[in-house]
Amino acid sequence: MAAGEKRRRWALPARIVISLFMLAVLYTRFPELSWSEVMPVWTLSTAEWLLGAVLLTLIAMVLSALRWQQVLKAMDLPTSLRTLVPLAFAGQFVSNVLPTTIGGDVLRVSRLSKENGDSAETFASVVLERLSGWLVLPLITFFGLIINPDLRHQGDATLFAVLISAVTLVGLVVIIGVADHPRLGGRFASREGWARFVGAVHLGVTRMRSHPAATVGIVLAGLLYQLVLCVAALMVAAALGFGWLGMTPLLAFFPAVLIAQVLPIGIAGLGVREGAFVLFLTPLGVPAEQAIALGLVLYAVNLVVSLAGAPSFALGSRRRPVQDPAV
Repeated sequence: MAAGEKRRRWALPARIVISLFMLAVLYTRFPELSWSEVMPVWTLSTAEWLLGAVLLTLIAMVLSALRWQQVLKAMDLPTSLRTLVPLAFAGQFVSNVLPTTIGGDVLRVSRLSKENGDSAETFASVVLERLSGWLVLPLITFFGLIINPDLRHQGDATLFAVLISAVTLVGLVVIIGVADHPRLGGRFASREGWARFVGAVHLGVTRMRSHPAATVGIVLAGLLYQLVLCVAALMVAAALGFGWLGMTPLLAFFPAVLIAQVLPIGIAGLGVREGAFVLFLTPLGVPAEQAIALGLVLYAVNLVVSLAGAPSFALGSRRRPVQDPAV
């Protein structure tokens, strides 16, 4: 068995163990933690709040497809939402439900490239769509800290939120700068093999600069997508009994949680997300049990929404002409 295959074979079990380990660390960190209080008390109001969170997360998935559509438009690869929405849901299903390390982004690239016949530029569109979140999420955090001055004085919570956001923005500037530079990213633009994928990111950045309206559309769609997720998180908080927290703490701290949970050190952010919520919310008076519950219930909501992508994943993708870009 090749070394790469061995690594892939052990990657999933290792990530499961890491997630379980991080949850165990939370348990030992808070010995007084009552796990009976982690899950919500089921009432009609709880069900209504959770149903609202599920519906908003479904809407957010459509908005993520809209953001991807704007990236493709800026790259002169117009594609209809009727094509992109099922791919977005299928990718979410692969990422959150299936026991695989391949990931939903790979599925999105492979299936859309069968539609448009350009795997390199499709790959670049997914990369640039993900990178757009590196701009929007820090901006939401800074906005939340600006409009609620009390949140700027929450010790480590404020420090880590600002640090995560600043590092993310710096990373975005560096990556875009390298990709856009003619002697760095540009040197791969005319190459074959794997290098053409790097070159496609360079060409994608170049085209986005020449399509400012589409670029603005990417930012606006991404902003709306993340704001809807924040409202969904507030609904889950209300279901758990601390909706009094309000919206501005989630604007300030939830984006940092979303950034942290994409680190490839666990399964779908399990452990990382819950630990981050404890860090950010307990200084605001939220008990550790409820902070952990928020992370776990949000994960469950994402799992439920991800199941909507099962039919798209099962049906696969049939090669057909690219559809009219009109929605």
